[in-house]
Amino acid sequence: MNRRDSLKALAVGTVSVGTILATSCDKKDDASKGKAGVYGRTPEEKLIDEKLMSETFFTAAELSTITILADIIIPKDENSGSASDAKVPEFIEFIVKDQPRYQLPMRGGLKWLDVKSLKLFKKSFADASKEQQIELVELIAFPEKAAPENSAGVSFFNTMRNLTATGFFTSKEGIADMAYKGNQPNAWDGVPDKVLKQFGLEYDQKTLDECLKMEDRGKIMTWDS
Repeated sequence: MNRRDSLKALAVGTVSVGTILATSCDKKDDASKGKAGVYGRTPEEKLIDEKLMSETFFTAAELSTITILADIIIPKDENSGSASDAKVPEFIEFIVKDQPRYQLPMRGGLKWLDVKSLKLFKKSFADASKEQQIELVELIAFPEKAAPENSAGVSFFNTMRNLTATGFFTSKEGIADMAYKGNQPNAWDGVPDKVLKQFGLEYDQKTLDECLKMEDRGKIMTWDS
C-alpha cells in the first residue's frame, strides 16, 4: 500500500481543489486565531470564510472514518507525518462546505463503507481491525480489479483519495515531503569571460568591484545552489 510517490503526481495535477487549498489553509489559521483576514481576501470572501468555518458538516463518527481512510492512503513514513498530521480531515471538512457538490458523494460513500464493513466483519469500518480495514480498502482502491458490486465504493474512494492527496501535498508537511523549494534568491556572477570575449566586451572595474565577485566568476549557478 505504498502510494506516496504516485499520489505526489496526482496532487501536482490536481489544480482546481489544490487552488482552493492555497487559501483554505490560511482560512483555518485565520479563523482559529481571530484575525481580521488573510492576504488577498476581499471583505466579502472573509465573511464567507467565517461562515463556513463556523459550520459543521461531518459528524464525529464520519470524521473519524475520514481520518482512518486518509491515514491509510497517506500513512506516516520516514519522511513526514501522516495525512491526519497534515490536517487533511479538516481540509476535507472545509472543502465539502465550500463545494457542496462533494457532500452527497462523501456522505453516501462513508455510509456505503460502513454497510460493506458490517456485511464482511459484523462491525463498522471504524470499529474493524486495521487488517480488516485494509482488506476492505483493497476491494475499492484498484478500479480495474474491483468487482462490479463495489462500484459505488470505488467511486467514493477515488474522491477520497483525490481529496487526501490534494490536501496533503499542498500542506506544509506535504510540500516538505516533496522537497519542493520554489523560487529562491541566488547570486548571479556575471556573463562568462568567453562570452564577453566573443562579443568584444568586458566589465568595467566598478562593476567588477561592486557587483561581481571575481573569485566566483565562471561558476555555474543553479536555481537551488
